[in-house]
Formats: sequence, C-alpha cells, structure tokens
Amino acid sequence: MSHVNPLAVLWAHVVDNLRTRITPDAFDRWFSSICLTEANDERVRIIVPDSIHQLWIEMNYLVPLKESFHAITGIMPSLEFLTGESAAPIFSAAPVKIRKPAPKPVKAEPNHAPSLLEITSSGIPDAEPMSSLPDVGPGAIADAVQATGETDDRLSPKHTFNTFVVGANNQFAHAAASAVAQRPARAYNPLFFYGTTGLGKTHLMHAIGAHIRETRPKARVLYITSEEFTNQFIAALQEHSLPRFRKRFRQADVLLIDDVQFLAGKERSQEEFFHTFNALFDGNKQVVLSSDCPPSEMRNLESRLASRFEWGMMAEITPPDEETRVAILRNRAVSLRVDVPPNVIDYLASRIRSNVRRLHGALFRVASWISLHGPISITQAGDLLRDLLQEESRQSITIDKIQKTIAESYDIRLADMTSRKRPANIAFARQVAMYLARELTSSSYQEIGDAFGGRDHGTIMHACRSIDAKIKEEESIRLKIEGLATSMRRAP
Repeated sequence: MSHVNPLAVLWAHVVDNLRTRITPDAFDRWFSSICLTEANDERVRIIVPDSIHQLWIEMNYLVPLKESFHAITGIMPSLEFLTGESAAPIFSAAPVKIRKPAPKPVKAEPNHAPSLLEITSSGIPDAEPMSSLPDVGPGAIADAVQATGETDDRLSPKHTFNTFVVGANNQFAHAAASAVAQRPARAYNPLFFYGTTGLGKTHLMHAIGAHIRETRPKARVLYITSEEFTNQFIAALQEHSLPRFRKRFRQADVLLIDDVQFLAGKERSQEEFFHTFNALFDGNKQVVLSSDCPPSEMRNLESRLASRFEWGMMAEITPPDEETRVAILRNRAVSLRVDVPPNVIDYLASRIRSNVRRLHGALFRVASWISLHGPISITQAGDLLRDLLQEESRQSITIDKIQKTIAESYDIRLADMTSRKRPANIAFARQVAMYLARELTSSSYQEIGDAFGGRDHGTIMHACRSIDAKIKEEESIRLKIEGLATSMRRAP
C-alpha cells in the first residue's frame, strides 16, 4: 500500500473547504498554484509563486484561508508565505483523491487541541463530513490561539518605518512616531494620529509596535481596533470574564488603538476604555491612538475621554502631494518586484490623489495585470482602473468646489448659490451647479438641497431634468457644461 503524506491529506481537505468560501475564478487564479510545505500547531507555511500572489491573498483571502484551516483542524495557526523558486512546490492546490484505511480515532484530552499532524496522521477519508473531526471545544481553541501569540500576529511585518514613504503630508507624524518608538512613554503620551482613511495612520502604528518589539523583546505590545475592543468587551460581559479582559489590556506596555472614532456613542465601551487609559497612563505605559478626525470633532464622545486623547501629541496626516505619490508607487513597485513603466506610475500619481490605500490598490491591480499579460500602456491602465478612477473623481469633487467654479464661470456671487434670488442668469447657473453636483458627486438629492440653501429634493430633481433637457437641445450648453465638468475632474 502506497504511503500518503499527512501534509498532502491536510492540504487536500483545506483547499476543498476553501472552494466553498470563495468564487471559482478567484480560486483558480490565486490558489491553483500555491502549495503547503510545513504545518504544526503554531505555524503553517505556504509557498506562493510570487509576491503578487502573497499580497493579494493577504489582502483579500487571508480570513477564508484561516477559516478553512480552522474548519478542518479545529485550531487557528498563524500563516506564513514563502516566495521564490528556491521554495519548490510540494503539494499543489489541485484536488487530491485520498484512499486510505479507516482512520484511527484521535483521543483528545479535555481542553487540549490535537496537533495538525495528529489529525492528518490519523487519516482523513474522502468526503468525510467536517463535523466528524475531533471537537476540541471553544476553550481549547481560544487557548491554542493565545498560545501562538495573537497580539504579536496582529502587527504586520510589512508596515515598518523602512517601508513608510515620508513626505510633506506626514513628516511630522512620522517624526512623532519615531520618537515614541525609540522612547515609549517618555516622548509623547498619548500619541494621537488623525486624518482621512488610507493615508498611513495604521502603517505608523504598526511601525511603532514593530520597532518596540525589536528593541525591547520583553515588552508586551498590543494592537487592536476600537471595534474589536468593543466586541471583546461585550463578549467579556456575556461570558462573565471581565477580569481576564481587563488584565489583558491593562497589563500591556504599549497599547495601539486604531479607529477610536468607533467608540463614539458606545457608553459602556467608553467607560471601560476610560479606565483602561487611566490605568496605562498612570502606570507610565505608552498609548497610541488613531482616528479619522481630531477628538474635538468626534460626536457622542465623552468630554473626559476626548480631553485625555489631547493630553499628549496630536499629529495630522494629510493627502500626499504628487511627488510623494510617485515615490510611494515606485517604492511599492520595487517591493512587488514588477517593472511598472514610469509613465504609468506618473499617470496613477496624477489621477489618484486622495488616498494612499487606493493608490496601492491601483498599482497592485496594474502589477497583477503585468504579471499575467506583460507590459501595460497608459490606455490599458486607464481601462483596467476605470471604476477606481471614476470613484476617485467623485470623491475629489465637492459641492463647495462645484458652486465656486460655476459662480466664477457664470459671473455671479457665490452667495447666490444658496440665496432665493430668481433672476434668469442666477437661476440657470444655480441649476447647472445642482446638475453637476448630482453628476460628479455621490451626494443624494437631499444632501444637495441642503447645500443649496435648504432646498427640497424635488427642486434638485427639477433642476437636473431641466439642465439635462437643455444639454440635449443646445450644443453650446452641452459643450460648456462638459468642459466645466472636465476641468473639475482634472483639478487637484
């Protein structure tokens, strides 16, 4: 009887489970060429063809992949990816037909999760239902996850100071983060980052944590989002395990809390975090927070908590300028090991201005195209990113910007946009602005009406229909409005 490697058995069942969680196209594109090379209770190593596969899986499919391992084995090991030709494939993701004798039962002691190799060496027969695998219980699973270092795994190894591109928009925040990483609880405490989404706040928080862990191996570094903090607090209330919850957070040497704006409106969570913050601050422990706005602008946030957020250093991060965006794209292209034409990088930097995360996503899509099809032109890049570029245009154009542009173009006062004046020239210009607000932004009729002096949605709908009719009837009006729309899309 031929020998079947237990790793092959495990991988065959994991990928079969994974097929039920993602689309067939996604599986064929991203998982058909990856393979398993090592597995134990604490770590699973998977070989991927290149860094493109690794990043795409980590960004989009890490959760379903982990869930598939958990469904088959009952534990949640950390996943590591290996790239390069030096790591030769061992077991492919193609379906594997396993024919083995009846499996020997695995006897698990109470509160003990059997190892991956214990499960696979006992044999997993074909088409065996997942429910027949050993039931280790939620307590054992939690212990297994905690044993593998849950808090350590939350820090991304890619988000370091070395991979952070510094520009005028984030120079101060970067300097403050570096100071805290070098002198935790002595430089700025708390350190509070704020700015719109996708500008690098989370990157800096991970970089702080990574640097402290590297220079102070015994320090307990804990990164978590405020949403996760709230969910864990609710679970602790339900399970009557508040002492364990509080011990976990209040014994941290460095606490990194992302997206604290989600605490707003949650009174019990705010109360708990207030005491957690005080315990850490009084204990001379470092606290780092991030939000999409400064504490003073958070609605439904307790004033005592907002004031504590402002005790230390406030560091704003703004959208990067074009030179910084080019540097970010070049840096990421090098890390992806993909040769992206300079003119395509310049094109992306000129078209995507508001969000570094979206910039990364655009480059990743381009890099994936290049890895599959070869060199790419600006025209092809534009077609590939059409939906993303349209969304970028809609987000970069505001109603205020439209009102100002139309007022200048039709030689009326900006105040006339919200006034009740009805002269023909003012009314027409106002209707044009309403029409473009509907076409170029994602605002609702009601939101547009509010911006135009509190007009109701019926007035905005009438204005849009009126201008749409004029565009179809008069070529000169169509050309002017299209020209105004184009100039606003191109404007920084």
